[in-house]
Amino acid sequence: MASPQDSSLTRIHPTLSQVLGAMESLWPLSLQAGWDASGVVAGRPEQLIQRIHWAVDPVQAVADEAVSYGADLLITHHPLFLKPVTSIAATTFKGKVVHTLVENSCALITAHTNADSAVGGVSDVLAEILGLEDIVPLAPADGSAEEGIGRVGTLQHALRLEDFAARVYSAMPAVAGGVRVAGDSNGIVSKVAITGGAGDSLFDAVREHEADVYITADLRHHPASEAREQAMLSGDRPYLIDVSHFASEWLWLPTGAKALERALADEGYTVTTAVSALNTDPWDFILTSGDDTKTITSETE
Repeated sequence: MASPQDSSLTRIHPTLSQVLGAMESLWPLSLQAGWDASGVVAGRPEQLIQRIHWAVDPVQAVADEAVSYGADLLITHHPLFLKPVTSIAATTFKGKVVHTLVENSCALITAHTNADSAVGGVSDVLAEILGLEDIVPLAPADGSAEEGIGRVGTLQHALRLEDFAARVYSAMPAVAGGVRVAGDSNGIVSKVAITGGAGDSLFDAVREHEADVYITADLRHHPASEAREQAMLSGDRPYLIDVSHFASEWLWLPTGAKALERALADEGYTVTTAVSALNTDPWDFILTSGDDTKTITSETE
């Protein structure tokens, strides 16, 4: 049995329970939405954790990568069991993921809407990468001035919509779908609302903040169309920038990994972490008018 203390060094590795405690201090489960399923999916509380692997999606390729890395723990943003299942047989794709991890002594924890809402979470990281200032929650959590879903902030210098969209595009990992924009390319953008992942349920909050542009993922036809029509009644705002769900949330992983390392180090524990470079966006290529087929590799760029 492995000792919690290396024989040759003074490094002490945490247990899964201790890692979970550090994660709770950063991304409290009390912040997750009522429909969410964050937390421990697999693993014994007393298991020693030396290597942690981070990814957006708990898919088979990620599980295989974590095992090949020698990880004791896989942390993903998206839950594996967001919807109930009646079997984890290895003949099902979710069951195979569980078997791959458990049979190789790799635990699984997910941090979803709690990591979206917490300070330093998904939308905070996006806002900082895009150069926003005076950042506040788009939809604050109850009784909080800092936590909640989404963020709103201002640019230090206003930009044309086309130039700001180019900044968004350059900040994102390359994916087949690219970035879609609705609005006047020469329109001036100063106040920005953003939600990592799917955020088309928050248009009312975006309008309340009087944002010039709203960045989110998975914008469906009807909510986007209705938002544009509503905007035409109030000066064409907000403009819309639709990004990849995967790409918008992958950007948080390096920050989340470093934050957890620091939190564990403050408790006297040492872990080694790695962030998956696998592109788990579900789309492989896109055809556009007048362009050749755009093919994206399986790794983020």
